[in-house]
Amino acid sequence: MHATPDDLSDAESAPSAPSGAPRKRPRPGERRVQILQVLAGMLEQPGAERVTTAALAAKLEVSEAALYRHFASKAQMFEGLIEFIETSIFSLVNQITEREGSGLAQAQKIVSVLLQFGERNPGMTRVMVGDALVTENERLVARMNQFFDRIESSLRQCLRSAAEASGSATPTVDANAQASVLVSFVIGRLQRYARSGFKRQPTEQLEAALRMLR
Repeated sequence: MHATPDDLSDAESAPSAPSGAPRKRPRPGERRVQILQVLAGMLEQPGAERVTTAALAAKLEVSEAALYRHFASKAQMFEGLIEFIETSIFSLVNQITEREGSGLAQAQKIVSVLLQFGERNPGMTRVMVGDALVTENERLVARMNQFFDRIESSLRQCLRSAAEASGSATPTVDANAQASVLVSFVIGRLQRYARSGFKRQPTEQLEAALRMLR
């Protein structure tokens, strides 16, 4: 089980007009999704500089004013990407916790989902680790920090269950320590992926790494 969205759903993007045909006006909501798709795509470029609204508008072949008809600010555009990350990941986390009986298996699958999502969505990875947010609004960094806090909380619950099942005398302490290590592992793998220009895959030797982190 893993996340499959590449940037944003292609089903929601505006269709291309045939060559020579009049340009089709996007339906309500389509342009907003298209803006987020293009922004995510620009973030996928290794070594990409700070994305400006001017560059984003040029890529979309619209005016900057047209962008602000859909988003009040560039920070709101990044919030749109963060919402996509949150919705995608936590829907999968919920499925994992509902379907997997073993707490340890749940934790391992949550880690796998995070790394697979990042691998398939390089632009989103830069948002997740904060590289793309350094020069943006501080609340965006805070929101991504909260995202990983929620992930750690989910892992603690899974691992506490696993510790209790194994007869640990200190299941809460064990679970807290393990969850912290797993989140640090995920963030480290995603950071390496982004800073290597997306060459070092976050899922590299993942099964062996997870066995070591039990």
